Amino acid sequence: MQINRKESREIVSGPAEWFSGEVQLDRLLAGPEEPSRLSVAEVSFSAGARTAWHTHPLGQTLIITSGTGWVQREGGPIEIVRPGDVVRFAPQEKHWHGASDKEAMSHIAIQEALDGRAVDWLEHVTDEQYHAGNIPEGAN
Repeated sequence: MQINRKESREIVSGPAEWFSGEVQLDRLLAGPEEPSRLSVAEVSFSAGARTAWHTHPLGQTLIITSGTGWVQREGGPIEIVRPGDVVRFAPQEKHWHGASDKEAMSHIAIQEALDGRAVDWLEHVTDEQYHAGNIPEGAN
C-alpha cells in the first residue's frame, strides 16, 4: 500500500507550452509505475484559462469537481461542464478544456500512457476559438 499525502505533493504552475492563463497542477498519481499506465492529476484553471489543443493515445477522462468549464472536441461545439459531470475523450480525439471566461474550474484528469506517452500537445487555442460565437446560452 502507498499513501500519497496532500502535504507531500508539490502543486506546480501549468507550463505555458501546454496552457493559456493561470493553471495549477496537483499530480495525484504522478506517472505510471510499471506495469500500470495510469496518471491522474487535479487541474485548477482560473477564469479564462485553458489547455492547448491536444490528444491522448488511449483517451482521457475528466471529472469536474468545481466551477464552470468549457470543453470542445475538434469540429464540435463548446460544451458547458459543471461539478459532477464526467467527460470522456476517445483515443486520438483532438480537444481542449478549461474554465469558462467568468468562473474558475477544477477537474480530475485521468489518462493512460502508451509506449511511455500519455498526451500529445498541439497548438494553443486562440482567443478567437475560445470566444467563438458557438458558446451556449448561459455558459457561465
